[in-house]
Amino acid sequence: MTTRHGVLFAGSLLLLGAAFAEPEVRKEIRIEDGKEVEYMFIDGIKVHETDPEKQPPPKVVTPPPYDADKAKPPESATVLFDGTAESMEENWEQVKKDGKPWKLVDGAMESVKRAGYLQTKREFGSCRLHVEFATPSNVQGEGQGRGNSGVFLMGRYEVQILDSYENATYPDGQCGAIYGRAIPKVNACRPPGEWQTYDITFTRPKFDEDGNVTRRARFTVVHNGVLIHDDVEL
Repeated sequence: MTTRHGVLFAGSLLLLGAAFAEPEVRKEIRIEDGKEVEYMFIDGIKVHETDPEKQPPPKVVTPPPYDADKAKPPESATVLFDGTAESMEENWEQVKKDGKPWKLVDGAMESVKRAGYLQTKREFGSCRLHVEFATPSNVQGEGQGRGNSGVFLMGRYEVQILDSYENATYPDGQCGAIYGRAIPKVNACRPPGEWQTYDITFTRPKFDEDGNVTRRARFTVVHNGVLIHDDVEL
């Protein structure tokens, strides 16, 4: 996953039920350049807040080096991609049916312009997911325009992939963020072009017969061996 398109996992829609104490959510319409622009605030903090005084960026840490041996799947794992064209064909499909196909480059799946999302043919709920990715070594752009991708679980929750190495953006959209929802504890990015890992423990939401949430989604995310989300409930 090396460009702006991410891996998508298909599934359910999150509905907020009355069984939980809800965060305070407020929307505000502002006129900018003669057009109406909607802003959302959660517990008083604007979603995608760029002012570091109001939303400080996570502390930068140096992660341990990439270790290919530690990334080997256990025997019980469902291997969705093993670096071969056969596993790519067997396990993955494009969401955009008329999009350009993803490429297999040096044992990695790589998106191309106008390719669209790639998703697993199988559907998953609660799971432990290991993902490896690299952002382009040829750095172009800044902020959200630099090596932007994402890992989507159940088609709903995005763990952001971004080249956040010496690249400032809004904290809830930087690498490792649960996009627009939760900020990583630290910035554990490796430099562009280097392999990076996510180990995601995801607990899916549950619903009652009326569609109300009886258990919210939860995330634990380890980025490059560093804990960045610890049992976060959405």
